Amino acid sequence: MRIRANRNVCIGSGNCVLVAADLFDQDDDAVVVLLTDTPSAAREDAAREAVDRCPSGALSMDEQ
Repeated sequence: MRIRANRNVCIGSGNCVLVAADLFDQDDDAVVVLLTDTPSAAREDAAREAVDRCPSGALSMDEQ
């Protein structure tokens, strides 16, 4: 799995950080910061939930 974050689309809702603070953060403007683009197998469900909860569609993932 590979996570992608489009910072130009992010609206700063923070849902990703609430779901998976070990995978996502926000900068001073509340825009998503991807801490890793390849989560461990144990964190893949959290990554999927974060992508699903992103209201702007800024997050996506590729299953590998």
